[in-house]
Amino acid sequence: MSARILHVEDNSANRMIVRDLLEFEGFEVIEVMDGEEALPATERERPDLILMDIQLPRISGFEASRRIKSREDLRHIPIIAVTSFALSGDDQKVAAVGCDAYIAKPYRPRELLQLIKKLLPSDQR
Repeated sequence: MSARILHVEDNSANRMIVRDLLEFEGFEVIEVMDGEEALPATERERPDLILMDIQLPRISGFEASRRIKSREDLRHIPIIAVTSFALSGDDQKVAAVGCDAYIAKPYRPRELLQLIKKLLPSDQR
């Protein structure tokens, strides 16, 4: 069984690039376009990992991550915060809302895959 990854990203080109990369690696990819869709999609799909863009319309990735991690039944799902606005202190901000890791755009595909595999349960790698 392949790991299921929820990708929360508003940019269609970024979604396509990540989808192609992850599907090539054998992952199942579920996509939503904003933070407001992230919690319902997580409840419905129960992904093994979430890639959460931080700069999202309607509800930020910070807030969406906080809402997911505040739920007892969802907090075990690893969240990787992804942003193009890497500023000093952002790593502490994503940790404060419960994210398990942080990666800044642009990132190398191999770097993203290593981080995903590190955070996935061992039977899903």
